[in-house]
Amino acid sequence: AALRGVMAPDKINLASLGNVVPHLHWHVIPRFRDDPHFPNPVWGAKQRNTPHATPSDLNTQLSQALSRRLARAPETE
Repeated sequence: AALRGVMAPDKINLASLGNVVPHLHWHVIPRFRDDPHFPNPVWGAKQRNTPHATPSDLNTQLSQALSRRLARAPETE
C-alpha cells in the first residue's frame, strides 16, 4: 500500500526467490507503462529506451510511507 501510494504504479510485480542458499526473499517491483521493459519482467528484454522518471526524494517518501504503515500495524504473537 505504501508503494502504491507513493509511486502510483500501473501494476506491481511480486517475485519470491531463494537461490543458492536456502532462504526466501521478495522482490516487490513497481511497474509503469513507460518503463524500458514493460510489460516484460525487469530482467527481460527491453522494449524501449525511455526510463521512468522518479522523484529525487523517492527514498525519503517511501521510508516515511512505510514507517506510517508499520506504526499502525497491530502487534501479534
